[in-house]
Parts: sequence; structure tokens; C-alpha cells
Amino acid sequence: MEGQAIAASNSLYWILFIGIALASWIVSALMERRFKKYSEVKLPMTGKEVAEKMLRDNGITDVQVTSTKGHLTDHYNPQNKTVNLSESVYNEANVAAVAVAAHECGHAVQHERAYAPLKMRSALVPVVSFSSKWVTWILLIGMFVVESFPILLEVGIVLFALTTLFSFVTLPVEVDASRRAVNWLQEAGITDRENTELASKALHSAAYTYVVAALSSLASLIYYILVLLGSRK
Repeated sequence: MEGQAIAASNSLYWILFIGIALASWIVSALMERRFKKYSEVKLPMTGKEVAEKMLRDNGITDVQVTSTKGHLTDHYNPQNKTVNLSESVYNEANVAAVAVAAHECGHAVQHERAYAPLKMRSALVPVVSFSSKWVTWILLIGMFVVESFPILLEVGIVLFALTTLFSFVTLPVEVDASRRAVNWLQEAGITDRENTELASKALHSAAYTYVVAALSSLASLIYYILVLLGSRK
């Protein structure tokens, strides 16, 4: 009976894993398609210009807007206070570029306003950076020696739980940044009603990737816990 229970747990995990992997592929494909489509809708301001204006409008004068190489590498760095935009976002003037630029500035506004979830995520960054270097090996070895040395798998589960927590804390941070971005774009007259809706759709499709990542992390965490519990029966 115990073996059947473990087998059932493994089967359920693989069903969840395959389902989440499929969802991740669909979400990524949808995001790429939307960003490509909305990149063809031109606007009078580039991502760089929009980012600088949004920062000024929010009274933020100590954040620099920079260009970074790569595709969808856009991010806000609270350590050196920079909004880093990929080259296509930085230089181009379209709905997709403007939406991404405003979203990253939304994080800068969160930082300026001491938005609680962002503070929590920032506090977790050093811990998650450390755990991510070792957690895969700890979990892998821990599963092999779980019968004789279960504490290793327990440590791995704790470390992995921190990365899962980080994934879920990221969700409200990203959703709020998108909300701030869309509201500002419309209020500042950067986008009209139709283009504001397109910007919102683009950012929502990007947010879905964080949802899938969080669910995937949670499913893996549950699996490791089931392995640990199964070893104790």
C-alpha cells in the first residue's frame, strides 16, 4: 500500500509537471506573439524617453535609465538605482517598448514608495542567490541518501522553500508595477484608450510567466516533501 501511495504521488507530480511545462510554453509563445504584434504599433516616444518622463513625473531624480544587451532583459536594479532596458525597448517607439519601460519604472516607484512586497523580495535576494547555487545538488544527493541521512534532503527542502516563497512574493510586485505603468501611461497621455489596452495585455502576458514559474516551483517543492515523507513510512 505504501509503495502504491508513493507511485501515485510520483504519477501526480509528473502530470502536474507536464501540465505546467505545457502552460509555460503556451504563455511564453503568447507573450512573444503579443510583444511582436504590439511592436508594430508606433508611438511618438521611445522606451528611454518614456522611462525618463515617468521617473520625473513621480519625483524620482536619482535613478538612471540605461541600455542593456539582450532580448527581454529589462529590469530595475534597486542596488545601484538603474532602470535597465534592452536595446529594442530603449531605442524603439512602440506600444510594447513603452509598456516594458513603464513597467520597469513602476519598480523604481515601488522602491521610492517603500512598497512592502518589494522590500520583502529584496530582503530574500541574498538568501535565494546563495541557495540557488547549492539547492539542486543538495536535493539530488539528499534523495539518494534519504533513507540513511534524511537531514540533507530536509535542508534542501528548506532552501527550495525559500526560492518558492521568492517566486510567490514576486507576483504582487510584478502585478503592481504593471498597474502603475498602465495607469501612468494613460494619465500622462502617452497612450490613448486603445493603446493603453494593448499595453495592459502585453504586461499581463508577461505576468503570466511569473505565475507559471511560481506554480512550477510549488509543485516541485511538494514533490520533494512527498519523497521525504515517503522515506519515513
